[in-house]
Amino acid sequence: MTAVDLAIDSRPELSVSDRPYDYSIRPLAALRALKKLIANKEDTEQVFLIMQALSGRSTPRGYARLLDSPEGGRQAYLREELSHRLMDQAWVASFAPGTVGAAYRDFIAPRGLTAYGLAEDSRKVNGSIEVAHPVAWYGRRMRDVHDIWHVLTGHGTDALGEACVVAFSYAQTKSFGFGLIAMGAAYQLSKSKSGLPYAKAVWQAWRNGTKAKWLAEQDYERLFAEPLDQARTRLNIAPPTIYESIPAGLRDGSMAA
Repeated sequence: MTAVDLAIDSRPELSVSDRPYDYSIRPLAALRALKKLIANKEDTEQVFLIMQALSGRSTPRGYARLLDSPEGGRQAYLREELSHRLMDQAWVASFAPGTVGAAYRDFIAPRGLTAYGLAEDSRKVNGSIEVAHPVAWYGRRMRDVHDIWHVLTGHGTDALGEACVVAFSYAQTKSFGFGLIAMGAAYQLSKSKSGLPYAKAVWQAWRNGTKAKWLAEQDYERLFAEPLDQARTRLNIAPPTIYESIPAGLRDGSMAA
């Protein structure tokens, strides 16, 4: 059993009066973290600091919305820890080529990404996300789908791809933290003076997020077995045409400077 397993399995119980999140908005803390993130896009800790500072009540509202839909209610009842499932190597390896699961496998492997790695980074900033509480469980779910949303939306892990995914996520979650990161990244990328449509790519990702079906309620175990193209069509996820029009070698723009 890994240290991450132990940390997850030993989550403290909350009393009825406790709540898993500080719902206050702290814009100055978010801006300080954004400045550090722009300087180093690999500093994942700053992402979670921004989210903690600006999420407000978006997480409990998202959980309430989950309970309002048949499939969302079923997912809340099952309370599957998605990070555990994603770390099941045999399960991830079982999906046929062309499926969402295979695309996820091919996405994370060369990049050395793991669901537990993301979970560990989030715990450094907000340990309360691991408590035994339904809203905290929903917060973990939304954290753990990040790389899946990369696959579904067709965006890479370059600076522009991350900006596009958080813009898409803002449309889906209404969490201001995602909005700030997307705007900050779009502005910084556009400073490269290359004339490339970085901001338009981020805007398109947000628009795609507003038009797509609500991904938080999806049965991800079933989704992984679905052909990727079919899943994108069913979920109404439009292709990222502007992002794809920008050469891969230029998608980090001035963020790498």
